[in-house]
Amino acid sequence: MDQVSERAEVLYQEQMQIRRVRADRMFAALMVAQWAFAILLAVLVSPYAWSGKVREFHPHLYAAIFMGGGLAVFPVLLTFLQPGSTLTRYVNVVSQMLWSALLIHLTGGRIETHFHVFGSLAFVAFYLEWQLLLVATVVVAADHLLRGLFYPESVYGITNPEWWRFLEHAGWVVFENVVLTWGCIRGVKEMQAMAQRQAEIESLKESEEAKTAALQMVLKELQPSSAA
Repeated sequence: MDQVSERAEVLYQEQMQIRRVRADRMFAALMVAQWAFAILLAVLVSPYAWSGKVREFHPHLYAAIFMGGGLAVFPVLLTFLQPGSTLTRYVNVVSQMLWSALLIHLTGGRIETHFHVFGSLAFVAFYLEWQLLLVATVVVAADHLLRGLFYPESVYGITNPEWWRFLEHAGWVVFENVVLTWGCIRGVKEMQAMAQRQAEIESLKESEEAKTAALQMVLKELQPSSAA
């Protein structure tokens, strides 16, 4: 690998790291916002359960506070402790997809809340890493499969969904991932091309500066001869 290519790779990695740190910060803010929204949703939708004359908080509220807190705290901590790291990215992705699962549960499997999954995938694509999209897809498919088997009301809103329902949802996720993966690959290629052009410009500039310095040296050497 020549010096220009090596420099281009360095520039590309620097830009990718900047992008990762920014995406980490975006996810940290998103986690906090989702936590607040989940608590508000639980309070407004099902804050209490009644059993005769006994009035007590609904489990949804506890789920929003404690499960939501667990999903929010760890990504936020990693964003401050290890910004741009591989661990932070994967924790952000898994947590975000689990947030979709929690919000779907809190709304009783409303089909509208399932769109949160697609929005989450769009956020994951900010990293420009198709591997993270694959992880997100596995998390979504596993969640729909397991909850569809043991607690279908929380994910589909009905008690007896078809066994293949999770495949239908996963299929739409895969469809979006095809588009997002293409966008990630294209984005990476564009960043690499920009880094290559910048490296070439820097190399050309250094070459011109070297030529100028050499010319000035020759002129200085010729000046005493001309004076004599």
